[in-house]
Amino acid sequence: MAKSMRFLMGAALLCGLAVPVWAQDAAKPSADTVVATVNGTAITLGHMIVARETLPEQYKNLPPETLFNGILDQLVQQTTLEQSLEGKLSKAQSLQIENDRRGYVAGQALQVVVTGAVTEAALQAAYDERVKAAGLAPKTEYNAAHILVDTEEKAKELKAQLDGGADFAELAKANSTDTGSGANGGDLGWFGQGMMVPPFEEAVMAAEIGKVTAPIKTDFGFHLILVKETRVAAMPTLDELRDELAAEIETKAVEAHVKSLSDAATIEKPETGIDPAVLADMTILEN
Repeated sequence: MAKSMRFLMGAALLCGLAVPVWAQDAAKPSADTVVATVNGTAITLGHMIVARETLPEQYKNLPPETLFNGILDQLVQQTTLEQSLEGKLSKAQSLQIENDRRGYVAGQALQVVVTGAVTEAALQAAYDERVKAAGLAPKTEYNAAHILVDTEEKAKELKAQLDGGADFAELAKANSTDTGSGANGGDLGWFGQGMMVPPFEEAVMAAEIGKVTAPIKTDFGFHLILVKETRVAAMPTLDELRDELAAEIETKAVEAHVKSLSDAATIEKPETGIDPAVLADMTILEN
């Protein structure tokens, strides 16, 4: 269908050069100004303006005269095609048109809600709430590496080697059972509070930068931890969170609006005993 409409648009624009442009000295037009009729069905300037808004940019950039005539021809052709199926649409086609209209109008209703909800004031309030929830105290992040082994004896053996000057990264590559970080010399990158299991996190927070901890036991085994550096985590700015916050505001506004309308509506769902599997039965539309 989309390919057919692109063909119609292209053909209309090419043929439109031969169609007289609507008189320039006519009375000031309005959305209801009739620009053509097809078997008595009116096509208005409003129809044309709406049609233009849906066009790809390359069409919108055509000369006004070419675009005007092309859109008019397109709407005329669509109207003749529509009329050719008058009274001949299948049940499925008619229902699809109803669903399409329902979906479009519902979308427009939600757009009004979203536009009214996502304001600078709402974004600022959501951001302030996010900052408050995160806590006002600065958060520390840690850049650390570890070597994970199965036994405390093995961990103590490696710790002795490290105290004797062995390279942490090389020992991690050769011995760590955490193959992911081990391949990178035990490097865990940057992480904040709450991202590691409690015993590991507690050891990291108490560790002296640049020195390897004594073996730390967790459910994964025994760790030797090297905290390389720390930093204070910066709170993301409003602009950095703008899209995320806007999406949250939209979702809440839409849910609240739909609930409000649903609560005020008289909605009845009669018990029909219909087997849900019938949704896949297209033959029902032939009855």
